Order: sequence, then structure tokens, then C-alpha cells
Amino acid sequence: MSDALLSVRDLVVEFPTRKGILTAVDSVSFDIGRGEVLGVVGESGAGKSMTGSAIIGLIEPPGHIAGGSIELAGERIDNLPLEAMRKVRGKRIGMVFQDPLTSLNPLYTIAEQLIETIRTHLKLSERDARERAIGLLDEVGIPAASRRIDDYPHQFSGGMRQRVVIALALCAEPELVIADEPTTALDVSVQSQIIDVLKNMCAEHGSSVMLITHDMGVIAEAADRVAVMYAGRLAEIGPVRDVIQDARHPYTKGLMGSIPTLMHDSDRLTQIPGSMPRLTDIPPGCAFSPRCPKAFDRCFSVQPACERHEDREVACLLYDEGGRP
Repeated sequence: MSDALLSVRDLVVEFPTRKGILTAVDSVSFDIGRGEVLGVVGESGAGKSMTGSAIIGLIEPPGHIAGGSIELAGERIDNLPLEAMRKVRGKRIGMVFQDPLTSLNPLYTIAEQLIETIRTHLKLSERDARERAIGLLDEVGIPAASRRIDDYPHQFSGGMRQRVVIALALCAEPELVIADEPTTALDVSVQSQIIDVLKNMCAEHGSSVMLITHDMGVIAEAADRVAVMYAGRLAEIGPVRDVIQDARHPYTKGLMGSIPTLMHDSDRLTQIPGSMPRLTDIPPGCAFSPRCPKAFDRCFSVQPACERHEDREVACLLYDEGGRP
């Protein structure tokens, strides 16, 4: 993608343990364009959040980036010193975490946390920073923002706390926002509101979004393209509409078949047998082969590369170099 804001190439994240080296992210490559929303979907343990943590430089030791590169607007950031990465984090890359209580300090008011973040990255007086913070809270839909800004996190509902976290992530006008399961533990109506807030805020501020979730409904509603991950590897990546209507990887087809639809009556949903392999027990060849209904001999010994087939990239031996079955 020529106008890519974020470019990830052959990213590898490893964790050394007493039993050997565990590979949590294995040779993952993708781009995110300016103003684009890329959805990253997969089961728990697929490596979605680890990929996001690697991009923003928040991998817990002894985990580390063992290979590949990450570029933001043409500048490589995966090898920056800690102090230089701190200036990127928050200012150029914002993060919305799964649980807003892990992002908000319960001992400080919302005003104190927003103002400190704003003044860390922008040269504003405390008064101007407070006005900006109130404006952001108003944008994300906090009622009576000028009064609520002096409340503590526990005085907000879960949905309101998530709105505050979105405002916190966007307060320095970052180029990229990584949203890690931003709608988990919220009811359906609030989920829709949070997605709308995130999309509108990023559209107004010109930010790109990496939306990490296990919910294909959220991806269908919010994303421009979707990347499907399995066992630390990319299975398929392409435009959301195309992937939903014509999934090509057997794992993606299983995910699509497990979603209830109003269009057809069905007694049973599609079930993918088995479960995601542990990092200590990833099989040779295609990691999905033990669960794949279309696996053949080569699938158990040859690891497929994620190659471009027309409008998308697919990591599957069922397709030849021209993308034909």
C-alpha cells in the first residue's frame, strides 16, 4: 500500500522459557492506510493483542520482537530506544485497552489524568489543557462534561469509562489508534455506541485505527479491511465485504459459518472442531491443519505463506499462485 501509515513486515515476537522459545507472533505482515480502519479478528490466543502490543512497544519482558520491522509514516519504530518510544506512544500512537479500569488510575480524577496526558504531548497551559479535555469528553458523548470531568473513574459506568479511555487515547491527536477489544463486557447497544464514537472521532481527527476483536459483527460494522489471525499467523486479509461474502481460508469460512444469520433458517451453526493449539504445541505445516476439513497431505508438513490472490492475501495450500482453488 503506497500511502500506508503503518507498515509491519515479517513481525516475530518470541518468549524464551525453560521449555524453549515460544513464538507468539510468527512472520506477520500487513499495512494500514491513512484514515483506514483495519480489523484484526481471531480466537483467543491467535496473537491479535500481542501484535498490537508489539506495535506500541508494550510487550512484557522476557517477551521481545525477534524479527521483522515496524514503520510508522516511513520511520522505523521497533528498534527505538525506550525514551524515544515513549514520545511515540501517546503522541503518535494511541491505545484503547480492553478494560478501561486498567487504563484509568482510580486515585485520580478524570481531569487530572486527561490534563497530564495532554500537557505531556502538547505545549498547552493547564487552563487550555482543561478546556481541550472538556471538549474531548463532550465529543465522545459524556453528558455534562464540564462537571463530570472532576469525577473519579468509579463514578462512571462501564460504557462511560470506555468513552473516557477513547478521549484519553485521542487527546494528543495520534496518527494511529490501536483499539484492543474496546467493546468487550459491554451490552450490544453500548457496543454500537462505542464503535460509532471511535469511528467518528478518528474520522474527525484523521487517525487510522487497528481494531482488535473476536467479534465479526463489530468488524463488519466498523472496519474497511479485516485481517484474520490463527496461532500467531495471518490466515487471510482483505476488504471486509469480500471476506465476509466469499471467505477463502477454511478457518475464515468456519468463523463466518459460526455467526447466526437472519437470512436462512438453520438448526445448527457451523462448528470448528478442536481448539486453538497452545504455543508449546503448534503443529508443523499449517497450524490449522488438524482442525481443517479440507486438509491434505502437504498441509501437515508445509507452512503456507500469506500470498496475494486478486483482492486479498490468503495463507492456504488450497490455492495456486494465481489464486485458483
